Order: sequence, then C-alpha cells, then structure tokens
Amino acid sequence: MVFHLVFRLASIPALLLWLMAVPLQAQGLLRDADIEYGLKQLATPILSAAGLSPSRVKILVVNNASLNAFVVSNDAIFLHYGLINKLQSAPMLQAVIAHEAAHIANGHITRRMTNLASARTAAGLGTALAVAAAAAGAGSAAGGIALGTQSSAQARFFKHTRAEEAAADQSGIRYMKAAGVDPQGMADVLSIFRGQEVLSESRQDPYLRSHPLSRDRFRAVEGFVAAYGNTGAPHADAAYWFARVKGKLSAYTRAPKWTLRRVNETPYADVRLLREAIAEHRQSRTKQALRAIDAAIAQRPSDPFLHDQRGQILLETRNFAAAAAAYGRAVQLAPNDALVLSGYGRALLANDDIKRARQALEKARTIDFRDGSMLRDLSVAYARSGQTGMAALVTAERYALTGRLEDAGIHAKRAVGLLPEGSGSWQRAQDVLIASERAEKRRR
Repeated sequence: MVFHLVFRLASIPALLLWLMAVPLQAQGLLRDADIEYGLKQLATPILSAAGLSPSRVKILVVNNASLNAFVVSNDAIFLHYGLINKLQSAPMLQAVIAHEAAHIANGHITRRMTNLASARTAAGLGTALAVAAAAAGAGSAAGGIALGTQSSAQARFFKHTRAEEAAADQSGIRYMKAAGVDPQGMADVLSIFRGQEVLSESRQDPYLRSHPLSRDRFRAVEGFVAAYGNTGAPHADAAYWFARVKGKLSAYTRAPKWTLRRVNETPYADVRLLREAIAEHRQSRTKQALRAIDAAIAQRPSDPFLHDQRGQILLETRNFAAAAAAYGRAVQLAPNDALVLSGYGRALLANDDIKRARQALEKARTIDFRDGSMLRDLSVAYARSGQTGMAALVTAERYALTGRLEDAGIHAKRAVGLLPEGSGSWQRAQDVLIASERAEKRRR
C-alpha cells in the first residue's frame, strides 16, 4: 500500500490499518537481506498453498530472544529470533509459518482489525495503535501513543481462541501437505511447549500465552498429521535455507565463541564460513572475517547476500571504498532487493558519493519503505545534497512509521514550507502533517 495514498484517507480505521500493515522499528526488527530471502524461500510454497501472495506477505524477524510468532496484519508474519533458534528443522519453521498464514487466510486477523477499527474514542484508538507499535517493537514509542501497552486489550488482541487455534492447525497442516512439507513439523513445534500449560502464565513462553495449547489440541494435531501422512524425503533446498537462516541468526545473537565452537555443526561449507566470518567480525578480527567470507564467496560467487555481508564487514570497519565496491557487486546480482540497495547507499554515503547514494536509497525506498535505517540515510543524503525539504519529509515519514506522530508533525510542517506546493512530495508531507494534527486533537 502506497504511503501517501493511505494518509489521505480521513477515517480512523484507515490510519489504524496502515499502522498495523507496516509495523517497523529498527531496534525491534532484525532486517537482513540474506535472512529475509531465506525465510521467503521457506515460506513461498506454504503461502502459495494458503492462497496468499508470497510477494506481499513478508516474513520478518523480531529482535527478541523469547519464543513467539504472531500476525497483526494481512501482509506480514513476525517470528522472534529466539523461536527460530529453538527450532530444529525446516518443516518445524515452515509449520510456524503455515499456522500464522492460516490465521490470515481464515480471516482471524481481518476480524480483529475490524473490531479494533470500530473503536471511535481516542482511548480506544490509542490502545489499538499501541498494540501495533508494541508488536513492531517500538519500545518507548509505543508508550508515547497510549498508556498501558500491556493492557487486557492488547492481551485480547494477541490471544487466539481455542477454536481459532484448532482451525489454524488443521489449515496449516493442509498447506504443508499441499506444499510437499512433512506435517510432522507441526507436532514437533507443539512438543516444545508441551507441559507448559500447567505453569502459571507468568512462567509460560509468550507463544503459549497467545496460542493456547491443551492436551486435546495436541492430540488433534497428531491426528491431523497421521491423516495427512508423511510427504517423504525432506526438500534439500528447504534444509539448506533453514540452516543458513538459523546459522546466520545464531551467529549474530549468540556469543562469538559459542558460534566458533559449533561452526562445523552444519553440513554446508558456505554456511560454516558465513558463520565464522560473522563471529570473527564481532570479535574485531577483520582479517579472519574477510578470509572466511571470501572463502564463502568462492563457494557461491553469484550469491548477492555473501557480497552484501562482505560489504557490511568492510563498512563497519571503516573501509568505505571497499565496502561500496562489495555492495555494488551485491546490487549487480540482486538489483531489486531493497535491503541490499540500502546497504549500498549507506556505503556510498560514507564514501562521500552523495549523488549515487541518493539514487540507490531512493530506489530502495520505492521497493520497501519500511526500513527505518534506509530512511535515516536517505534524509542525510538529501540534506547533504542541499534538498532540505526532502530531508525533512523523509524524516517525518520515518517518525510516522514508528508511531512518533508528534515528532513527525514537526518535520512534516517544515517540509510543507520548503517543498513546491502541490507537488507529490508536498502532498506526502501534508498527509503526515494531517495525521499528526488529528493525533494531537485526540490526545486532548
């Protein structure tokens, strides 16, 4: 959904649906081109079987070590990195995706969004927006929208009924079967949480609190799995992408020494080298990191995400020209990947190549405007190009995406005064300003 079109809609539900549809907060989401591509490979057959568009429904990783997965809109499935690290096979991860996809396909989320959108009071809307912001990991920003983000209203939004869970289990297993994925993965996921239902709620994993598990539900899933049968040998591509996603995530979220001790656990040489490169980089051992990532690239020279990782290592060690070259190669191989373009733009910006940085970042924004770090870099590129109106506009949009509508309004007002009246960018600034002013009126 296009940003400026949505803000022109006058109704409260429109703003609510937009905020739910594009939850993003750099500190709350782990945005990585390689990981998101791998998750897309795992999700595509499942989403297609569910009648959902793999190009529209994103699989995003939440920067949280607890075990949970959820949906708050019809175009994104959120997985905590802690849950991914806990899973042991591709079918288990695909089972989680299938279950959450079933909540979308079965209309559970649409009904909840409609119910929330019917809250016409400022308090009701504030609670709904806080739910969306909290789900996106907005942290203190969520508190700025409304008090009590841990309220019963939020708990009710996230907690599915037993009937919804049963329907999502059965639909999810059906999608897995249709996609050629072993349905046993669903039972294996539930086995992780088995026995927790007898614990007090404060001691349960978040997944169990939002997805109630009972003995009856577990037996029903086992029955569905037996009825649908095993699909046979696991898919080699799925096993590879699971190993790569989990391997990269664990390399970034666990201690480097932990990673290096376990680097040989995966059967894939390039994944081993990728994990080694990340662990060495996190210990500031740049030569060793580059040696490992170069060896991985030698294994898969046309893999854009390995070049992207090389660019990140070089950028974070202030080798700006080399970083731009590495990211440039990644862009050649994946010219329409927004996160790869964003990294390229950041490296060019650091290397004082402002014109090309702005071009790369503008292209990234047209593909996916939900990357907060990209918007921050784009605003810097505009400012350094002397386009202060555009810099103010992009800053306003970045604040709006994180729910900080008061700050967004300040920058949008500045942008309106600087941009040509009636232009598309001027209208975008007006949209943000109007949304900010309405939010301020409701706060009063």
